[in-house]
Amino acid sequence: MSSFTYVETTGLLFGAKMLSDGAGLTRTVSDPDTDGLDRGTVGRIGPRLAPRTVAGRQTGFTDEQRVAMAEAVLRAMSLTEGFARLVMLTGHGSTTVNNPHASGLDCGACGGHTGEANARVAAAILNDPGVRAGLKGCGIAVPEDTWFLGCLHDTTTDEITIHDADEVPKSHAEDLEQLRRWLAQASALARMERSALLGLSPQAPGVHASVIGRSRDWAQVRPEWGLAGNAAFIAAPRARTRGIDLGGRAFLHNYDWRKDTDFNVLTLIMTAPLVVASWINLQYYGSTVNNRAFGSGNKVLHNVTGTLGVLEGNAGDLKVGLPWQSVHDGTRFVHEPLRLNAFIEAPVQAIDEVIAKNETVRNLVDNAWIHLFAISESGRVSHRYRGGLTWEALV
Repeated sequence: MSSFTYVETTGLLFGAKMLSDGAGLTRTVSDPDTDGLDRGTVGRIGPRLAPRTVAGRQTGFTDEQRVAMAEAVLRAMSLTEGFARLVMLTGHGSTTVNNPHASGLDCGACGGHTGEANARVAAAILNDPGVRAGLKGCGIAVPEDTWFLGCLHDTTTDEITIHDADEVPKSHAEDLEQLRRWLAQASALARMERSALLGLSPQAPGVHASVIGRSRDWAQVRPEWGLAGNAAFIAAPRARTRGIDLGGRAFLHNYDWRKDTDFNVLTLIMTAPLVVASWINLQYYGSTVNNRAFGSGNKVLHNVTGTLGVLEGNAGDLKVGLPWQSVHDGTRFVHEPLRLNAFIEAPVQAIDEVIAKNETVRNLVDNAWIHLFAISESGRVSHRYRGGLTWEALV
């Protein structure tokens, strides 16, 4: 415990930061540095893949581990052919200030951190010449002129940071510059699309600066809407959903069961990303239908308690779930509380085998915490799961 006088005195040391934050001068991850390099690349340590011992802990990966990881990653994304010269592996994260719930806007699958580290490590492994040679023995031929980029999507500002860009071969310089131009255009379009939901006019002058400014505003209770509105999970070839406006409400997983001969990838999808998507969906669901019990109340009144959680006010129980401002805009609910609809293009028998072998998945689908549908080879939603490994034919 510290004395009141000590706390009050040391609090003055943060005066300059408070003034900087209040004036909107705080730098964000998306801000370019004056020398033109991507913010986030400067001063960071690149991935070190070589196996070694640090403080008694084993880190890094052996050659065999790298090849196995590379194969698993590529097959999980159904990315085993048709490689471009530049391939982006993009994690996501959020830039906010004075936000105890900042981790809720980062990557849930990354433990509430950004996906930058995973993306950069994966890119480094896939760019390893030894890994490329090993992948050939696994039946995956990555062209010599293909280069993988570890990237980060800032979901507050909709800007993309390309990490370790200085390592890209000079032969790809023009491709990299073209990619930067495309990403800048895509970011601008995404900001305009998001601005309406944030209460901003998409056509208003300075709308892009306004969206970016929310990431610096320490008094902003709604820097972004996170995954509010999430409603579906789709595991199918990308061609099934290309060109369809899903309203930003679906988790998309590119999956081709014809390339998954032993259905190990299907098992991975249903036991990992599908389960994570259900956690996200149920967190938003509970925080909307009963915020007092399953949410965390008014964000403005939150007091951070240690590093464990928040109190609403100065007493009571630690709050769970999302604050009111994450699901309500002050007038109406922004999130519609629907249980996740999961659509998987794979044989029903293969899906049944995964359900039968995995209790966690079985509990989710048998108790209707998520609604499961199968997509046929023709691309139509053909069956609905009814529990107990039984299905209802829809077509």
